[in-house]
Amino acid sequence: MINKVEICGVNTSRLPILSASYMRTLFEELQSGRTEAREILIHGNLRLVLSVIQRFHNRGEYVDDLFQVGCIGLMKSIDNFDLSQNVKFSTYAVPMIIGEIRRYLRDNNPIRVSRSMRDAAYKALQARDMLANKYSREPSIKEIAEELDMCRQDIVFALDAIQEPISLFEPIYHDGGDPIFVMDQISDDKNLDKNWLESVMLREAMKHLSAREQHILNLRFFEGKTQMEVAEEIGISQAQVSRLEKAAISHMKKYV
Repeated sequence: MINKVEICGVNTSRLPILSASYMRTLFEELQSGRTEAREILIHGNLRLVLSVIQRFHNRGEYVDDLFQVGCIGLMKSIDNFDLSQNVKFSTYAVPMIIGEIRRYLRDNNPIRVSRSMRDAAYKALQARDMLANKYSREPSIKEIAEELDMCRQDIVFALDAIQEPISLFEPIYHDGGDPIFVMDQISDDKNLDKNWLESVMLREAMKHLSAREQHILNLRFFEGKTQMEVAEEIGISQAQVSRLEKAAISHMKKYV
């Protein structure tokens, strides 16, 4: 979808390219009150939006939605661009378009993260980029934490919190045969062979109990009811439930 010609009714293969001198003229006209210049600037810079949304094509969002959000960022950058700063418009506009798309993705994330946690994460990302440029290498969590005067643990929690969730069925390796999915790399402590065998042994041992004893143990240990609730359900005292339960467990131990 990211390479399709038409997005939101715009034929991306026929977008115009504006020269630097013409762009400057249009911004001067816009600042003098000619609103038509704004429309020309928007249409003439849609390629910037296209180049930015390429970075987000693997987020599972519709490209049309990303394009519309990117256009909002483009319009904001056009409205706030200052010619006196002597900066190329693309240099100013691209970060604003990226920021608008990131806000959209953040607000539509299925996992809700507190604003303070998100702010800490984005500060950490900015610090990481700054330190990477400074040292020409990937900075450590310790260096990022020292730069921001934050606890290392808080940095790790914040960065983990903004990670995009992925499906357990996301393929992570494919060599032409059967793919390996994320779920294939995750261990399951609840379904180990040892646990399965213990469950089988317990159920086999319970077959040696009377129907009443089996019923009491099922209510107590498989349905999680208290002795008082069991006593109320089967119509005996709690003391009787306790005695029957202990006798049944003692009898089962002979078979486990």
